[in-house]
Amino acid sequence: MRRLSLSLVGAGVAVAVAASAAQGAPPGFCRDYANAALNQVRGALSIPRCRAGMEGTRWSAEFRVHYDWCLGATPEAAAGERDARTEHLRRCR
Repeated sequence: MRRLSLSLVGAGVAVAVAASAAQGAPPGFCRDYANAALNQVRGALSIPRCRAGMEGTRWSAEFRVHYDWCLGATPEAAAGERDARTEHLRRCR
């Protein structure tokens, strides 16, 4: 019986972790992510060579676009987007 109880607890933890991951990143993290994304967008727009290749929502100048996307993404996915913008800025300077 004790083994069954521990199995059920373990299953409950696994479900909670999966549900948390499905919800995406927390609002505070996403606020910071969106503000950083806008800084990167402004930086790219201020350098004529960097404007080429600024396509899609990754380069949106709207806070809400980045924030709402982040709410449905994992922190790792958000880091990937940030890193892609950083790499673009590094190459075009």
